[in-house]
Amino acid sequence: MEYVWYVIAALAAGVGTGLAGLSAATVMVPMLFVLCPSFAGETGAYQATAIALASDILGSAVTASTYVRHGNIDLKRGGIMLACILSMCAVGSYAAWLVGNVVLGSFTLFLTFCIGIRFLVKPDTTRERTVKRGQALDAKGIAVSVFFGLTIGFGTGFVGSGGGMMMLVVFTAFLGMELKVAVGTSTFIMTFTALIASVSHILIHPAIVLERWDALLVCMVVATVASLVSARFANRVDGRTVGLVTGAILTVLGASMLVLYYWPVLSKFDLLAQVLMCLANFVCFVAPCLAVLVPVRLFARVPSHVFRKMLHAVAFGCVTAVILAARSWQAVVAICLLIAVVVYPVLAVLESRPWFARFFVQKSPGEIKRSLLLLFLMLACLVVVAWGVFDRRELAAASILMWGPGDGAAALVGIPWGRHKVRLRLADGKKSWEGSAAMLATSFACGALVLILCGHALPWVLVPAGVGALVGTFVEVVSPSEWDTITVPAAILATLLVLC
Repeated sequence: MEYVWYVIAALAAGVGTGLAGLSAATVMVPMLFVLCPSFAGETGAYQATAIALASDILGSAVTASTYVRHGNIDLKRGGIMLACILSMCAVGSYAAWLVGNVVLGSFTLFLTFCIGIRFLVKPDTTRERTVKRGQALDAKGIAVSVFFGLTIGFGTGFVGSGGGMMMLVVFTAFLGMELKVAVGTSTFIMTFTALIASVSHILIHPAIVLERWDALLVCMVVATVASLVSARFANRVDGRTVGLVTGAILTVLGASMLVLYYWPVLSKFDLLAQVLMCLANFVCFVAPCLAVLVPVRLFARVPSHVFRKMLHAVAFGCVTAVILAARSWQAVVAICLLIAVVVYPVLAVLESRPWFARFFVQKSPGEIKRSLLLLFLMLACLVVVAWGVFDRRELAAASILMWGPGDGAAALVGIPWGRHKVRLRLADGKKSWEGSAAMLATSFACGALVLILCGHALPWVLVPAGVGALVGTFVEVVSPSEWDTITVPAAILATLLVLC
């Protein structure tokens, strides 16, 4: 199981490096320290820091090369900081060995969360007046570079994280660089600081290579690939978008790690513990899916309607998994409402960005945020009725999975191959028999699978699954597109409650 956490931690670290020039340790250290039992020993945090620094070498290098190709680097203004930072890395590494796990591990947890909040509050650190690329530093700039270079260098060697973030702030807020130039310059510097700091850690504690070579190899490879992909994304969008995405990722990650670290205290409050467990399960399910879908959307020629249904499949699948793993319906409802409350304002902010419409392809202005809000509110209602009122958790999961993938199959088949339109009296004339047949088959298969896994016996389970799929398909055909999010799942659930 630890190898899964290695991959997830490295993915998150690579995204942070590519998007905003953050050190891999900002993300990787708290995840390894909290989620992997083998890093909980006396030198666990120190080993996690060394692995993160080693992962930073290639990750920062490929990120910096991407920014260099786009002309987003300025070593003339960052040269003094480079020299000062390099001179203090080894000193910080030795100090980290002396203080041990408690100080090092807990510090990185709070640092990750605080950096995330900082990006959400102020996603773009660029000054109103930026200097020309390559312009020489004045006396004030030299003093700032020396002071922050020495402190950042020590901090990078000591904690392994925060260096990229601090360089980003100094380059933009004090030295007047544009955000993307600051990110490119900081990642270039981080390539060398990570090399020096990781070598220092390994020389001080050789067991990092001798005992942790497998974790080291996995994290280096995954973080490097993730850094390259996210760096290409960052160079395609504006600085504010990069800041918001980075802040959201780090805030969620930091909060999650803090919850896990202080779980012995929080677990004494039963309902709160259940809500946090459901949220953790949802994040664990959805994060790897998004890590795959975002690069697919950016670099593959996937039709817009296919990508939309892929997103829907992720949402339905993750919520179904959370329902089946939860201990109470209240916790699941709380998570659905929390996601609805958080996602709507975030999308309201992002939809004004130029890339948003190209990425999601909305049917009408504001359609994405409205549909997701309605989606999670409807999911909460299904759980309340099926599990809260009738105590039939499996029917909530079955109705959700029959509705979501079924609707997706209807679009994936009906749009390219739907030649025969449904001409029923209440139908809108846009639905096809081919798409409806795909929905019927998919809904039936999903419903039967969930019911069987939840203990319902064959062959009787085929009756409610078949009738529910037939009712859901009919309602989908005759319902207006803007209302099928409500009518279809409600009809399927009502059918299952009567027949099961």
